[in-house]
Amino acid sequence: MSPLEAIVALNLLPKIGPVRVRRLLEHFGSPESILAASKDQLLRINGIGEDTAAILAKWQDHADPVAELQEVKERGLSIVTPGDSSFPPALREAYDAPLLLYVWGKLEERDRHAIGVVGTRRFTMYGRQATKKLSFQLAHAGFTIISGLARGIDTIAHEAALAANGRTVAVLGSGLAKLFPAENLPLAEKIADGHGAVISEFPLHTPPDKQTFPQRNRIVAAWSRALLVTECAQRSGSLITANLASEYGRPVFAVPGPIDQDSSAGCNQLIRDGATLVMDGGNIIDDLGELPFARSAAASGEEAAALPELPEEEARVFTALGEGESGVDRLIDSTGLPAPVVTATLMKLEMRKLVRALPGFRYVKR
Repeated sequence: MSPLEAIVALNLLPKIGPVRVRRLLEHFGSPESILAASKDQLLRINGIGEDTAAILAKWQDHADPVAELQEVKERGLSIVTPGDSSFPPALREAYDAPLLLYVWGKLEERDRHAIGVVGTRRFTMYGRQATKKLSFQLAHAGFTIISGLARGIDTIAHEAALAANGRTVAVLGSGLAKLFPAENLPLAEKIADGHGAVISEFPLHTPPDKQTFPQRNRIVAAWSRALLVTECAQRSGSLITANLASEYGRPVFAVPGPIDQDSSAGCNQLIRDGATLVMDGGNIIDDLGELPFARSAAASGEEAAALPELPEEEARVFTALGEGESGVDRLIDSTGLPAPVVTATLMKLEMRKLVRALPGFRYVKR
């Protein structure tokens, strides 16, 4: 049995979990040795009771790793484990890190620069707009948007990242063969087709339930450099994710909302409890420091970071700014671009920290 087959087998077993497996690995040294251990040997390990030892001793009755890996291959998926370079480093360091991740799409090194975005399924127009704006800004700035592919805020966050031509990772609360919700299959396909990855720690045919969603939430919290909550009620799974993020030492950001709306009560309470109030993606970027794609002057030994190559419209607007202050109207005349394109492009340049907004809708190069 290969190490991958062994870890897949352990992940297929019921009532075991990553924390117990790590305790067993500390004693036995490898997943293959765990599966080869007798019941008596297993019972000597602290925290391994009669039921767990019985399942492990007869693991073949519960798991067929060869068949699971064959289906993974047939579906065009892959599996990464904490020992693989593509496994997210921040997630690897969590005490309850998953044993493996099923991956549809591709994980890249830049996905370590991830911002978790979560919120309610029953969003308002205010929540939609806030999520769309902030997720777009953060994705355009180079952060990978990570969320749970659920209805509502999760879906909006993923779609905004795609609209920004950025990357996004969807973490499922089910197996990849039981994608939930089913109506988000087209969105999942788009994400996996060169724009990120859809992932799960659960065996392929695991259906979603009340236990799988909190387990999914811990991955979002642990993987993210920071967590953003855009809209949620006082009792919400998003608050659980925010608490997990705090436990992992991740900064939590929240969008304030109307004080008379239940849909914003959770975010407002988070802010009262110490979360950072957010009105713009730049608030998060400033708190986190350097942008993912930025090359610092100190590291390069140069006086200033190199200017990134800009898309055509951004380059036209940036050049038209010249060396002084410019109003939006002058930029529209100089570039020949429509007003909505110029204003959207200025926002993108501001997120790249290439321009600075001044009072009176005027802009200047940084």
